[in-house]
Amino acid sequence: MAARRDTFDERRGDAAAARLKLLEKFKARPPSDSPEVQARLEAQRLQGEKRRAKEAEAIRRAEEKAAALLAEKEAAAAAKKAAAIAAAANAAAEARRRTAMMLAQQKAERDARIAAQRKKK
Repeated sequence: MAARRDTFDERRGDAAAARLKLLEKFKARPPSDSPEVQARLEAQRLQGEKRRAKEAEAIRRAEEKAAALLAEKEAAAAAKKAAAIAAAANAAAEARRRTAMMLAQQKAERDARIAAQRKKK
């Protein structure tokens, strides 16, 4: 590392000059009640309101989309449940029909046996 060529007094003077430059920069700022500062603050406030309105709109759209998806899922679940109930009802009706046919066939066979036995006598 190269040795510094400036002295302590020079560095102290440079630091003091830098502080003065910052102080002048601060003093050069317009006061808070000046029209240009008020206009800038108003513009920032309006920009913030626009941003918040845009965020609120995005949240509202997201909530509507979520509600629509939920309603769609609920409708699909209800349709699936209704289809399952209808399938179960059809299966039960088919089982009753087969049972009735089986009972009718058994009765016909029994009647035929009884008629055959009566013929023998």
